[in-house]
Amino acid sequence: MGGRAVDAKALRRLFGGLPTVSVATLDEDGSPHVVPLWFVWPEDSVYISTRREGRTWHNAVRDPRVALTVDLGRSWVEIAGLEVRGRARALPAEHPDLRGPISQWHEKYRPLLAGDGFSRFTQEVRSLGFLRVEPERIAVWDHARG
Repeated sequence: MGGRAVDAKALRRLFGGLPTVSVATLDEDGSPHVVPLWFVWPEDSVYISTRREGRTWHNAVRDPRVALTVDLGRSWVEIAGLEVRGRARALPAEHPDLRGPISQWHEKYRPLLAGDGFSRFTQEVRSLGFLRVEPERIAVWDHARG
């Protein structure tokens, strides 16, 4: 994973429950495209949900290099975060490798889709896909610990 050793299990516990990850992909002209998306982080990879007709999906299919950031805290002495770099593998929601991750995703986001949220989600997101990112490099920062 590069640099000093990181405890991926501890990082998953600390950041995996947060609602969004910022996903950076590269547009055709090489400029960055960054968006917050929903995610789950089982042991092997980070799985990010996205629209298959969207720019993030198309960018990752064309050039799989991605960077992900997640952070928490508000004041300077509370801020902690991580950056994951890796290559995205684009998987349609019905892909058999997604059975476990998609179950975790449903469990995590079910409360955020309460009421009419689920019906609106299915109307607006017609073709759901997931980007599977196996971390190649993880960098962390933690101002609380110095």
